[in-house]
Amino acid sequence: IQTSSAGTLAILADGIGKANTGKVCARIAVDTLLDRYQPCHVLNNPEYFFKTTFCEASQRIQRTIGERRGGTCLAAVFVNGGSMHYGLAGDIRIALWRNHEIIPLSKGQTMDVLAIQAYREGRLSRQEAIWSIDEKRIWNYVGRDGFEELELCERPIRIKPGDKILMMSRGIFEELSWSEIEDTLEGRETAKVLTGRLVEAAIAKNDPEMENGSVLLLNIKAEAADEKDKFRV
Repeated sequence: IQTSSAGTLAILADGIGKANTGKVCARIAVDTLLDRYQPCHVLNNPEYFFKTTFCEASQRIQRTIGERRGGTCLAAVFVNGGSMHYGLAGDIRIALWRNHEIIPLSKGQTMDVLAIQAYREGRLSRQEAIWSIDEKRIWNYVGRDGFEELELCERPIRIKPGDKILMMSRGIFEELSWSEIEDTLEGRETAKVLTGRLVEAAIAKNDPEMENGSVLLLNIKAEAADEKDKFRV
């Protein structure tokens, strides 16, 4: 997470690859976004920033790992004032906690999501879509040959004091139900404490096939009671 005069940028990367390849790819992706964000005093077009930096991260990864298979799922959230934007490649979930409820924001780039979209656009039959509904394989990620377009929010999302912005990789959102996550986020503790509880709850499932899990949480607070459009994270 990095905060500047432009706003707050939060990044979550879930590496793909054997040995340390996944870790290297995730680190390259995060460093690329932070390197490009650091000199920004304002960020007028977050979607363009996401598109260009994700593509640059993908190219850096390919140059670094060469013939090895690897990459990373990558998500970034930008918060400025009373609005948030996000960019996503791969399978990371972004959600908003508000008034005791979780509001899912991202869909993820897995085969089942792609099949549903293709069915709605008339490019896939209903039966073909049904056959693909249980296919959770990732079809797009940073570092992949032929890296595809990102998932972007269609319009800025308005945020309010008291909101919590949540980013999770598979090891969290596949182990915990939305209701379990909601119950955990009811607490008034710091983001560090709440994320620790989510990780502990996921581990307590004792799932032998549990994926690596990462979670990032932003608490949105008002700067002052009489300045409703000024926020801090």
